[in-house]
Amino acid sequence: MYAMITKEPLAGEVDCNPAEVDDLYSWRKHPNLHTWMAGLYYVKGGTDRMFNGATVALNTQDLNLLEAFIKGNALPETVGFCFGTSDETMIDGDLEFVALARNALSEGYSVLYTSSW
Repeated sequence: MYAMITKEPLAGEVDCNPAEVDDLYSWRKHPNLHTWMAGLYYVKGGTDRMFNGATVALNTQDLNLLEAFIKGNALPETVGFCFGTSDETMIDGDLEFVALARNALSEGYSVLYTSSW
């Protein structure tokens, strides 16, 4: 699970794959966050049924909503084969990501989430 930044213009809010990206943040086996991101991907028009290798761009409103879900311990509980388990120890890292992503947006970057499993 990865967050990336780019200054390239994006072709859209989903399934955009800029040529030049920099790493912003990564997670390992955080299924609740992944399911939240998948929901955002589909709301924004994404169609990859598996949401594997697909990208979704995050804007300020998305980050505000994500922060509220994190702080409210309301990320969708998700279980599955090889998914691992999300728990309260991930909250600080998730909030760190939100802060980093907000800063990147303020500096003119686009923020993207993707995963590969």
